[in-house]
Amino acid sequence: MPKDPICGMDVDVSKALKGEKDGQTFYFCSQHCKDKFLSKDNMEMGHKMHKGHEHHGKGGRAAHHAHMIAGFKKRFWISLIATIPVLILSPLIQTFLGYKIDFTGSMFVLLGISSFIYFYGGWPFLKGIFDELKKKQPGMMTLIALAISVAYFYSASVVLGIKGKVFFWELVTLIDIMLLGHWIEMRSVMGASRALKGLAKLMPQEAHLVNGDGSIKDMKIEEIERGNKVLVKPGEKIPVDGKVVDGESEVNEAMLTGESKPIDKRKGDKVMSGAVNGNGSLTVQVEKTGKDSYLSKVVELVRNELPLFSG
Repeated sequence: MPKDPICGMDVDVSKALKGEKDGQTFYFCSQHCKDKFLSKDNMEMGHKMHKGHEHHGKGGRAAHHAHMIAGFKKRFWISLIATIPVLILSPLIQTFLGYKIDFTGSMFVLLGISSFIYFYGGWPFLKGIFDELKKKQPGMMTLIALAISVAYFYSASVVLGIKGKVFFWELVTLIDIMLLGHWIEMRSVMGASRALKGLAKLMPQEAHLVNGDGSIKDMKIEEIERGNKVLVKPGEKIPVDGKVVDGESEVNEAMLTGESKPIDKRKGDKVMSGAVNGNGSLTVQVEKTGKDSYLSKVVELVRNELPLFSG
């Protein structure tokens, strides 16, 4: 099965995206990986593609992330199954449980299975250490890769003749735990990204500007300024952060604050953009809008913590 040249994931030829380069065919898990690979020799074209297909690129990143989740899941389960014979054959486990399995070449069998788990299950971490060191930013992948590499090569040396004890069961269980942890973490990031995209949809794009003569004019949020007054009709989302100067209504802020019950709002009360107005009409004096609003700051804060969402 071919590998994606960007992320290193195994890809199904029948479902993968295909690209040609230098007369050779490559297969990709997502459009994001394909674009990144093909743009290496043509950065200008890649830049234009990104600007022309920004929305599609975000979808590509999401597909790439989903594929990585599936990859970690697959590596975890295969490594976990392969861990069983390692535990059974490990001398320390045998001593602890009070049984004995010893046959000619048993340690080499143990080395072989552990080698498979080290190179297959540990590949994301081994690849990660090179990526982090290349950027001169050592992190978690570096720590994990060093831990499993020291355990593996020391234990392999013991099997090949150096005096000491093997640490194969510690090695494989560490890899299993790290794979499980990264799988769960990436699933959480994916779920948080979906929630964040839903939160971003709360941000209204237009507002009803109240002119000095009392007339109403629909305007883009970007055109609304501090000190303006906007009308919020029943059932609409509040487009700005501000203070109620006229009207009375119940406002649902559940998506913003977690408050399950609608809150009564009347003259002098504060309201936040993204909250849903109830049955009454409110006139709100603008205090913050656009990137300065509470909702925009929340979205930006979470976006900065989610590489999937921000790219």
